[in-house]
Amino acid sequence: MIIHGYFRSSSAYRLRIALNLKGLKANLASVHLRRGEQMSKEYRAINPQGLVPSLKVDGSTFTQSLAIIEYLDETRPDPPLLPADPSARAKVRAFAQIIACDIHPLQNLRVLSKLRKDFGATQDAVDDWCRQWIGDGLAACEALLEAQPAFDFTFGDRPSLADICLLPQLFSADRFGVDLSPFTRLRGIRRQCDQLSAFTDAHPSRQPDREE
Repeated sequence: MIIHGYFRSSSAYRLRIALNLKGLKANLASVHLRRGEQMSKEYRAINPQGLVPSLKVDGSTFTQSLAIIEYLDETRPDPPLLPADPSARAKVRAFAQIIACDIHPLQNLRVLSKLRKDFGATQDAVDDWCRQWIGDGLAACEALLEAQPAFDFTFGDRPSLADICLLPQLFSADRFGVDLSPFTRLRGIRRQCDQLSAFTDAHPSRQPDREE
């Protein structure tokens, strides 16, 4: 099993958490995003989008973090990362997709580079952009959780795909200076996740390709 990733990529961070929760080991093939290694001919042959992560497993190469995680959950179902109940499963997926589909793409390196290069955005403007969209998205996540009983994790007493997406997004929120004080539920879930080695071992600061 080989994971093509980058220590600070939120998507790769998600996959590391999922692998850890399932007790799966993968060898790292680091793809340095800031040096543009994702655009090389060699990596494009692995992932035509030039994004991370990609996972080589079971004789195939898979892309897109949520699709990879669901594949692992279907082929290695213990412990499950999605609820068995269809209604609960849809709620977990919706929460995860707020982050993966609506928040994360707007803070992606290629989007921020475009803002700087083609629209002349200063670093302050880029940071404001990120704070706006991360804050709005996390507010929606907080509201979803406030509408249900409180659990240790997002949707129950054990981590799910929703928690796997949440923790990397909170890491990004910290990087861009988002005020998390209004998000009581999200901060409480973070404290629970931080007690599990599956989450702490996946943190960017713990990765072999980490940089200062």
